[in-house]
Amino acid sequence: MLTLDHQFDFKGQFVAWDVIGSGEPLVLVHGTPFSSQVWRRIAPLLAHKWRVYYFDLLGYGQSEKREGQDVSLGVQNELLVALVNHWQLVKPAILAHDFGGATALRAHYLNGLNYAQMTLVDPVALAPWGSPFVQHVRNHETAFVGNPDYIHDAILRAYIQGAAFHPLDEEALSFYMQPWQGNRGKAAFYRQIAQMDQKYTDDISDQYASMACPLNIIWGEEDKWIPLSHGKKLAKFLNNGRLSIVPNAGHLVQEDRPEAIVAAML
Repeated sequence: MLTLDHQFDFKGQFVAWDVIGSGEPLVLVHGTPFSSQVWRRIAPLLAHKWRVYYFDLLGYGQSEKREGQDVSLGVQNELLVALVNHWQLVKPAILAHDFGGATALRAHYLNGLNYAQMTLVDPVALAPWGSPFVQHVRNHETAFVGNPDYIHDAILRAYIQGAAFHPLDEEALSFYMQPWQGNRGKAAFYRQIAQMDQKYTDDISDQYASMACPLNIIWGEEDKWIPLSHGKKLAKFLNNGRLSIVPNAGHLVQEDRPEAIVAAML
């Protein structure tokens, strides 16, 4: 388990973060509905080469969750830029997954944040995205928040398992479920889903072009959340069609094939 012993004040809200290793800086950005624990088996290995910074997005993991909070993609890129400035980093390498990919791309195109190298793992980057479940929650957020805990936990378990190709063990499920449990966590879970909106990727998709820095796009071949066809299309825009396809892996490559990410980075 990764520890997050530091807090950063972002517009009056605390964000949990930590750093391990030494060398050139590398920033890890997780996706939804996960937390920095998605890197728990990867970050320690990368720390042999880089000084690895990781954090929980606003409203996720151990970062602050509160009623009425904006946790959309529209704010997470601002948080990433603020953290990079706080850490006094200049052109760090970045490794980002899912919504973390959208966050890193938005920070680049909208905020001018540049990277020494960029690795995207099954990123949210091109419309359409958002499952029927996401659309249903957006229309009925209050009803979902009112679910009894046992129903919420069943939904949560099924939703998270759907990201992986192989069955997740109880330890992994507990890492991903715990931040979304209890009254505060339950409300935060449906809040972040209700704020999902394609406009945040539409904001930047017309700017997609070959990146100035070295770029690697990794995609789980069995991704049921964002199909491989999206990865191939994105690679044509950003990377001259180069795409690393990981067999026997779903959207959550960190659980299905963590060694593929480590190998790509090293």
